[in-house]
Amino acid sequence: MRPRSGTLVVDISGEKAEHYEGVYQCTARNEHGTAVSNNIVIRQSRSPLWSKERNEPIVVQEGVSLVLQCRPPAGLPPPIIFWMDNNFQRLPQSNRVSQALNGDLYFSNVLKEDSRNDYICYARFPHTQTIQQKQPITVRVLNQAPVDERKPSFLIPSGPSSSKMVLRGQVLEMECIAEGLPTPDISWTKVSGELPAKRTSFLHYHKTLRIVNVSESDSGDYRCTAGNRLGSVHHTIRVAVKAAPYWISGPPKNLVLAPRETGLLICRASGTPKPTITWAMNGIPIENSPKDLSRKVEDDTVMFTDVQSGSSAVYQCNVSNEYGYLLSNAFVNVLSEPPRVLTPANKVYQVIRNHQALIDCSSFGSPIPKITWFKDSRSSTLDGDPYILHDNGTLEVHVAQARNSGKYICVARNTLGIYENHVYLEVKEPTRILKQPEYKVVQRGRSVEFECKVKHDPSLIPTMTWLKDNGELPDDERFIVDSDSLTIADVVESDEGVYTCIMNTTLDHDSASAELTVVEATPTPAVAYDRPDAPTDLELTDQREKSVQLTWTPGDEHNSPIQKFLIQYEDSLHHRGHWHNLTEVPGTKTTARLKLSPYVHYTFRVLALNAVGLSHPSFPSRMYKTNPSGPDENPTGVEGFGTEHDNLVITWKPLSGLQSNGPGLQYKVMWRQKEVEKDWTSVTVANVSKFVVSGTPTFVPYELRVQAVNEYGVGPEPAIAHGHSGEDLPVAAPDNVQVLVLNSSLAEVHWDPVPPKAIRGRLKGYKVYYWRERSLHKHNPHHVEKQILTFSGNHSHGMLPGLHPFSLYSFNIRVYNGKGEGPASPSQQFETPEGVPGIPSSLTVTNPNLDSLTLEWAPPHDRNGRLTGYTLKYQPVNNSNELGPVKEVALPANETSVTLLNLKYSTRYKFYLNAKTVRGAGPAISQEAVTIMDEAVASRQVDIATQGWFIGLMCAIALLILILLIICFIQRNKGGKYPVKEKEDAHTDPEFQPMKDDDCTFGEYSDNEDHKPLKGSRTPSNGTVKRDDSDDSLVDYGEGGDGQFNEDGSFIGQYSGKSASRETAEGHESSEAPSPINAMNSLNSFV
Repeated sequence: MRPRSGTLVVDISGEKAEHYEGVYQCTARNEHGTAVSNNIVIRQSRSPLWSKERNEPIVVQEGVSLVLQCRPPAGLPPPIIFWMDNNFQRLPQSNRVSQALNGDLYFSNVLKEDSRNDYICYARFPHTQTIQQKQPITVRVLNQAPVDERKPSFLIPSGPSSSKMVLRGQVLEMECIAEGLPTPDISWTKVSGELPAKRTSFLHYHKTLRIVNVSESDSGDYRCTAGNRLGSVHHTIRVAVKAAPYWISGPPKNLVLAPRETGLLICRASGTPKPTITWAMNGIPIENSPKDLSRKVEDDTVMFTDVQSGSSAVYQCNVSNEYGYLLSNAFVNVLSEPPRVLTPANKVYQVIRNHQALIDCSSFGSPIPKITWFKDSRSSTLDGDPYILHDNGTLEVHVAQARNSGKYICVARNTLGIYENHVYLEVKEPTRILKQPEYKVVQRGRSVEFECKVKHDPSLIPTMTWLKDNGELPDDERFIVDSDSLTIADVVESDEGVYTCIMNTTLDHDSASAELTVVEATPTPAVAYDRPDAPTDLELTDQREKSVQLTWTPGDEHNSPIQKFLIQYEDSLHHRGHWHNLTEVPGTKTTARLKLSPYVHYTFRVLALNAVGLSHPSFPSRMYKTNPSGPDENPTGVEGFGTEHDNLVITWKPLSGLQSNGPGLQYKVMWRQKEVEKDWTSVTVANVSKFVVSGTPTFVPYELRVQAVNEYGVGPEPAIAHGHSGEDLPVAAPDNVQVLVLNSSLAEVHWDPVPPKAIRGRLKGYKVYYWRERSLHKHNPHHVEKQILTFSGNHSHGMLPGLHPFSLYSFNIRVYNGKGEGPASPSQQFETPEGVPGIPSSLTVTNPNLDSLTLEWAPPHDRNGRLTGYTLKYQPVNNSNELGPVKEVALPANETSVTLLNLKYSTRYKFYLNAKTVRGAGPAISQEAVTIMDEAVASRQVDIATQGWFIGLMCAIALLILILLIICFIQRNKGGKYPVKEKEDAHTDPEFQPMKDDDCTFGEYSDNEDHKPLKGSRTPSNGTVKRDDSDDSLVDYGEGGDGQFNEDGSFIGQYSGKSASRETAEGHESSEAPSPINAMNSLNSFV
């Protein structure tokens, strides 16, 4: 059994399911009686296998009939039969070939194309989700001799007639399958009546007649007819409709009786054959139950007379026949209970004027309470026109009017007590479209506007919706929806259609439609459209007290039919010179019956409207004066309030001159103290909008009425409005004030609400004044800055957020009303616990050294408790701002400085310092500092450009370059030829080229040719300097030895006796000669 429920769970995973087959019944008991459930039958679903069989081929002559039997194994529930081929495709069926209800496949006559070897019957067992198939059947159709045509005969059913029984409410299916050649057609009729058209259908090519939801009227004889051109045959099926038991008026209902009351328990059911009815009490046959003189059983009724307390029980009614049974439990509760009204108190019902209003008063009690309704003053019960009292206590107002608004009192009474409930009815004005959208003809590309001006009850929130052809407006920015209009810019052809404006409120709606026609931008100017001419010949006839008939003659329509006429009036007695709309009539009418108000000097005029616009007004009619009379209505908006603690100001919206109905308009103002005074106090005042009643008690409820009066009578009975006299300051403070500190920054205060009499006004709420007296830490100064928290409404507790930890607070509470605040409650104090401290006030770095520095700080300004120490964290920071490993130092609370040792020289460090209390660590202050650089390293990093030796070297190099340039210039200007020069001219070495005269360089030589140095030259060590500094090109032509050039371009070898030692010596000498190029290379290497 599942806990806390009546569900029985059976785990059959380890056992066979058939062990649990059987009939189950649930019984529920408590101290009030016993209820039983219907029988629940559990059976295991079965899908047995098809018996193995060998199907011999079926050989038939073309044209004869054939039946292929399926005969599936019996399953639970029965299987669903269908015929398919080897490819799992359903076999085609027709009026010649069809499947019977038992699953067999019938051929009225076979054809040659019916030959195949894969007629397979499938059985699908739905509960086990399995499909089984029969062995394929082979059919061979021979065409040896033609078969004669024959009239139809039935394959099923057999014989001229048969019978069938069906239960009421089930589905009746009857089939007739016939053979014959040609294929016969099947038709159905009911011999004794008509087939029920809405419940009848034909299946399987008219071979099956199906009737759903069978009733007793479906019994009778049904005839199926099979016919072809050779004749017909009939079969009659007699249908008998039986019925399992069914309720006639529903199952027995629970019965609640008070002691000594009388009641009936009725179990009324029917069936075919007629069912038997048995009764049980608490699951025991009633004849075996304890005798009860107050109970009497008569067939389908149990009568209770003068019941006694303690005789509550659950009764079971069992209705059964051979086709089924019904079982129902009914609880007879003998109960003594005073009345209760279940409808929520002060519920507000809203209804539109002239609509039906239903006001509920659902009640419970034993004996059953009697419901009585009262309105407002409870002067009389509401049991006549316009009120209708229903049996369930609901009060109906068939056509609600504004005067029906107000408070309604529902009173439920029985012998044990009385219960009263108040509800309210608000009758709202209907929503009406005053100016409907009008038919528009607009040129393509122009703009068009549809107006839809609406009047609705001001207390209801309206929603305007526009539709196009009963669908949503296109999602196009050209459609601009305003509060009372729809504008379509740049109109196109697709904008044509019917536009509908719908004004919805929570209670009602109104709608109006107009059509838009789009024409070409350049219409043919064949027809000129214009506004109509003004109507003429206004005449007043059939003059009565409050109505008159107006007739007129329409003006020229100007090719656009008049859609309507607008009738306006001027009241020269009250509003001379102002014209007001009175009514509209269709454009096909030229007369109107006008409803008039008393005491008005009317003058009328008429305007005509067509698709182009309004005409000019007609000339006014003659004046028609109506006689004065008493007012038809009273002022609206009656309110009562106080401006002083001892007065009541009654205000209202005065009537207009048109509403006064006569001269001498005054107002009868009436008031009385609600539920204290029975008689009304009244005074008649002039045509004003308020009256002040003095000497009233402070803030008490009043009932108010204002009635219009003139020289010809008084207005209707005014409705009662409600108000209060003036407020005064509260005289009491909240009691039982308590505080609960939740954490270091939040506290909760509680108080008992001030009694309503002591508030002396409309309760606005409570104000909590609280301030911080001082911090509990000796170092912090006093703080007295009051704060106010306001709790609107009738609260009895509130939260004080944003408190300072470790502080002493004071607070008091005051109630306030519309007049002001009352006295403060006695001030109380509370302390907030410690919190985490604030950030230290400062952090500075002093005494930086090579491997140490000193940190100094000041304690947090907001300690928020007793400091227990500091935590210092620091880590190095490299040139790319990457942080190194963190080191942490714990410091005592009384220290404000620390010296850190063993630091790295010339390193930037980042420091984090935070304070701690017992509640944890506060936020950290950070600082950065750099240790001092080592002097030895600093000396090595002095700028080389400031050294004296470097300056001297650069000056020497510059002087040497100057000397070389002077020598080059002198050699260039020498005259004559040397012998060496003559030899050079005669024996020019192809590897040498003439030098340019202007820059002492070879004219056409380039390293790009073969990247070889000049013959006899020496390449500098860096391989980048070319020999381009000599003035002449000289070649040694003595003894075939190669001459050499010095670094400055001078020739060596012409004047020496050629010897290896000399060449070697000269070569070394030349390599060491000072060259400006080498000097520069040396300088670059140094730098």
